[in-house]
Amino acid sequence: MAAFSYKAMTKDGRRVDGTVQADDRRGALAAVRKLGHTPLSVSEASGGAAKKGGAKDAKKKGGGSIWNARIGSAPDSMTPMEVLLFTSELADLLEAGMTLGQALGCLANQGDEGSAQRTVSQDLCARIVNGESFSDAVGHHPKTFQPLYANMIRAGEASGAMIGVLRRLVEHYERFDSMKSKVKGAMMYPAFVFCFGIAAVVLAMGFIIPRFKKVFDSLGGSLPTPTALLLNMSDFMLEYGWLLALALAGGVVWFGRWKKTAAGRAKVDGWKLRMPLVKGIVAASAYSSLAYTLQTLLVNGVNVLQALKIAEDTCDNAVIAQALATARKRVTDGTTISGPLAASGAFPRMMTDMLAVGEQAGNMASSLGHIGLRYQKDMDRNIARFTNALGPLLIGIISVGVGFIAYAIVSAVFAVSNAIG
Repeated sequence: MAAFSYKAMTKDGRRVDGTVQADDRRGALAAVRKLGHTPLSVSEASGGAAKKGGAKDAKKKGGGSIWNARIGSAPDSMTPMEVLLFTSELADLLEAGMTLGQALGCLANQGDEGSAQRTVSQDLCARIVNGESFSDAVGHHPKTFQPLYANMIRAGEASGAMIGVLRRLVEHYERFDSMKSKVKGAMMYPAFVFCFGIAAVVLAMGFIIPRFKKVFDSLGGSLPTPTALLLNMSDFMLEYGWLLALALAGGVVWFGRWKKTAAGRAKVDGWKLRMPLVKGIVAASAYSSLAYTLQTLLVNGVNVLQALKIAEDTCDNAVIAQALATARKRVTDGTTISGPLAASGAFPRMMTDMLAVGEQAGNMASSLGHIGLRYQKDMDRNIARFTNALGPLLIGIISVGVGFIAYAIVSAVFAVSNAIG
């Protein structure tokens, strides 16, 4: 058996440390739990003296250096799916009767060593033990938790309904993950067809056409215009293909950087809202996300102006985000938002009318839920329409290119055969 040093939290929330004897780390965790403590960290002691000295130093420093060392050497942000799992597990532990510190302590010991969830959970737990509120602790991880998350947690702390808030956050992340998955799924097939077509054309121009050119040159005679054009294109690609590839790569890099600027993002997002087939998906997704975000915030006690600010910060489309910023400045009484949203001109009449009805009935959250569901269904229909239209369109474009190559070669073969005959 080996000696393991541990840091744990007692049932009354105090930090304690010590050592236990166990065969492995799992046994050490079980031993700490048998003592009635919630383990925060367990590590094998390299030696008795070193362990005792380390434990004393840790106690003097309050354990801060251990947390900082781990956080500095591990990823400090979780993906949205990891945040979803973290929130769901945290709600389950709190519902089981654990305190917030104990629940975060349990999550800090899950996952692989050095994983993002473990690192973030350890930092949150340390901050809670040191007296910070959960909302303030979450605010120290902006890459992981969006402003919506921190504000809802703050509302849950004020109302005492933390478990309910966490459950709504889980629903929020599940809904957005489902919407993103649908959009990505709609793009998979057209992207595959497009890439396959480009690869086929490049293969033909770079390897197949040059072989036919040697045959045509050896036979002599004049070639049809399509064949001559095709051979010239092949020669140009073989000679300057590397330059074209370099220019294309440079253009992609420049466009990616420009798109991240404020002006570039606004321009690209504006294009998305005007492009055929795409605009329906982008607009419906943005309106549905906005409605669900506002509903989630208002249900949990966040005031209208703050909810609009959070919705603006979390909106994926810069044009709609700017419209929200303009509408927020026009809100006068702090409750009525349908008028300012309608005046911005960026939102459909049906959406603002449904919101106005909810305001008049005094149940804005319910209207926002109906709006989110309505545009979510609209997004599904637009995705189906996009998939059904884009696939045949790309196939048609690729067929024209491949057909031109085939026609140029076949016409040359017939021309040479006639000349020989």
